[in-house]
Amino acid sequence: MSIDLSQFFEVFFEESLEGLDAMEAELLNLEPGNEDMETINTIFRAAHSIKGGSGTFGFTSVSDFTHVLETLLDQIRDGQRALTAEHVNLLLKSVDCLRGMLAALQAEQEPDLTEADEIRKRFEVILGLSEDSDSTSSETPETQSENTYQIDFKPHPHLFKTGNEPLYMISELAELGELETQAFYDAIPDIDSLHAEECFLAWRFFLTTSKPESAISEIFEWVEDDADIDIVLCGGLFESDLSDDEGSTPSVQVSTESESRLENPEPESKAVTSIATNAPVVKKAEAKKPSDSSATSIRVGIDKVDSLINMVGELVITQAMLSQIGEQEITESTITALQEGLAQLAHNTRDLQENVMRIRMLPISFVFSRFPRLVRDTSQKLGKQVELKLLGEQTELDKTVMEKISDPMVHLVRNSLDHGLETPEQRVAAGKDPVGTVTLNAFHQGGNIVIEIMDDGQGLNTEKIRSKAIANGLIQETDELSPDEINELIFMPGFSTADEVSDISGRGVGMDVVRRNIQALNGSVEVASAPGVGSTFTIRLPLTLAILDGQLVKVAQHTYIIPLISIVESLQIDISKVSRVGKDLDVLRLRDEYIPILRLYDIFNHGGAIEELDKTLLVVVESDNHKVGLLVDDLLAQQQVVIKSLEANYQKVDGISGATILGDGRVSLIIDISGLIKLSGLKRPGSQDLIVEQNAVGGAA
Repeated sequence: MSIDLSQFFEVFFEESLEGLDAMEAELLNLEPGNEDMETINTIFRAAHSIKGGSGTFGFTSVSDFTHVLETLLDQIRDGQRALTAEHVNLLLKSVDCLRGMLAALQAEQEPDLTEADEIRKRFEVILGLSEDSDSTSSETPETQSENTYQIDFKPHPHLFKTGNEPLYMISELAELGELETQAFYDAIPDIDSLHAEECFLAWRFFLTTSKPESAISEIFEWVEDDADIDIVLCGGLFESDLSDDEGSTPSVQVSTESESRLENPEPESKAVTSIATNAPVVKKAEAKKPSDSSATSIRVGIDKVDSLINMVGELVITQAMLSQIGEQEITESTITALQEGLAQLAHNTRDLQENVMRIRMLPISFVFSRFPRLVRDTSQKLGKQVELKLLGEQTELDKTVMEKISDPMVHLVRNSLDHGLETPEQRVAAGKDPVGTVTLNAFHQGGNIVIEIMDDGQGLNTEKIRSKAIANGLIQETDELSPDEINELIFMPGFSTADEVSDISGRGVGMDVVRRNIQALNGSVEVASAPGVGSTFTIRLPLTLAILDGQLVKVAQHTYIIPLISIVESLQIDISKVSRVGKDLDVLRLRDEYIPILRLYDIFNHGGAIEELDKTLLVVVESDNHKVGLLVDDLLAQQQVVIKSLEANYQKVDGISGATILGDGRVSLIIDISGLIKLSGLKRPGSQDLIVEQNAVGGAA
């Protein structure tokens, strides 16, 4: 009988990767000489689960590798061995190695075992299982000789309900050597009382192997609480001494001792010998390769599922009410009832939409959790002492946004560690604590999530940045730039202050790529720095990339959508407060601010729009801490819209972040405020500031 296990592979991979995350987090909390036993137990349980699951599914390379690190952990938790820094470092490397092996198996590839073999040899040296030098004596003939073990195995009736299958264990036993098997079935009830989900069989095995008894015990560790198991060393292979009277009924008697065994059952006939090559075989199906790396599952809290069920219930009730109204004669009262029903339907639909979106919302701790390890490893390479602080870990954002923000954050954190923080000697000389601090903070602000990466290092070196920018031809030597403008230069393409290429800096991925990736998420990144105090990188992102609240506006015969969170206010223009700057830029003086007026009909080349300022409306929007006014013919409705990617369906369009389909079936484009400002030419080269300054229009009314 063959069993297709591929349906369970993805669950195994997800749970194993979660187990590795837990192992890594707990390993980083370990202090050799002052370790917490519960932490050791947590790490051991995670390793044990991965080993058991990988063995069950036939991923022997993973189970064999995990066995040695599990053995070390078992010795540490039993007090047989003291934990050292070397152990922690090796276990962390094992976590990385296992991640790579699981990723290869998940992609239908054979894992590269080069690193795994090297790490396993180091474990074996620590455990005294292999020679490191002449200090370890060669193995004795006794350890190389074969022994025969009698293994009595009687599963409890509920074994199948735990997800375990004796067939897999028999298959694993057969891999250890030459195997004889006997099955006993006297406990099987009459057909009327038979329950297919319960186990009524028991087995006796005779295994001849050069492996130690511990190798046999490990196979049954997974079911030690769900079966009676007894392993006895018998010596050489021998014929079964069980009685073989013809016609006798096989019976299984289980002792009441703590280590019970099968006591001389009487078989129906001679025991049938099953040699290793004839042992039961589990068909290992090919792992199904995910079509998309982002197509993973989400674990959802039961409260969110319950809320969805309630919303669907409300929709069903509303639908029934509307159906009943549709069957009635049309009168003024039925029309009123229909309008109320439609209003209720709109309310229920919006609630359902919001609850569905909540399912995709995950705490940012999923991203933050990777940084303790990164900070630890990087600070060791750099010879720096660093404390990592994580704030706002429960702040939620969309899973898609979270997956795409991870890499830019890694680059910014590495930048803080490499360029921002000083060495302990430099910090002491500057009157600082030798231990530097990197802080990750996340919080909601309006409809956005804000992520801050802060360090208390030396700050950005404006002189070095300016010199490098001049050398790279990004600015002229005669250009006069403020410190903030100089700091913004680090986001220019091709800019780097790294003096030499390393695995931390100068890898060809500059800050321009970081900003571009964040802008692709309709977000922004800014930097603030003070010499000797430190730097703060601030990332602003939308909570979700799927839906936004929008303001529909009319420009000529076209309808555009402006994200509601970007709108400051809408107003009619007082022509007396409008001034001309330069050749063709109008600005509006609004409460001591000068707001550049962008004519959408001109930028998007639409004819037939209203051009007289006093006959139009101005929508004041804000992006990157700058306000601009968008000239529109009219304001239409506000509504939530589902964002469709233009890039995926057509091509990238400057000033447009996406599109949506309106209720009447028309396509409407969604305006990208940041891209629109850039398209209009309002930004200073190498700066985030606008060209409009108060002194440029000082004579305005």
